[in-house]
Amino acid sequence: MTLLILGLAIFLGIHSISIVAPAARDRCVAALGANAWRGIYSVISLAGFVLLIHGYGLARQAPVLLYAPPLWLRHVALLLMLPVFPLLFATYLPGRIRTAVKHPMLVATKTWALAHLLANGMLADVLLFGGFLAWAVADRISLKRRVVRPVAGAPPSPWNDAIAIVGGLALYGITLFWLHRVLIGVPLL
Repeated sequence: MTLLILGLAIFLGIHSISIVAPAARDRCVAALGANAWRGIYSVISLAGFVLLIHGYGLARQAPVLLYAPPLWLRHVALLLMLPVFPLLFATYLPGRIRTAVKHPMLVATKTWALAHLLANGMLADVLLFGGFLAWAVADRISLKRRVVRPVAGAPPSPWNDAIAIVGGLALYGITLFWLHRVLIGVPLL
């Protein structure tokens, strides 16, 4: 459990710099340069991600039950996951979806985390998905009072929404029928 918590602290911590200290982040970028900042940010994020994945895997070997969700909530979770991948695609494909949702990555993260909290009741699940949900809520709230930085992606196009929907639903299908079992070890169907 320690590695999971450490990984979450590092991964969500580096992703929270703009939430808690945007001026300090800007000073670091100015001092180091944008590319050096991105490199350091990426290495720290990757280290935290590896730790949280490894820690989550270890924690699943000695599960601690907090609550036992009813079976029907798994179906709700599968339904909630349906827009997650199209929203992730829409983050980098400017179109009407991105304009309407404003922050599709955060909406996708909150939906993903909530869906998993509904279907899983182990302590490791609550730490992982609850941590991401709390972070995404805090980040969305903080965006109301800070300058939004542009997200790199494809140029605006009327086709971007179609690409986001088709690509996102295709990835959802692949995840549903194969990828979740391969990567996480849990078959969804």
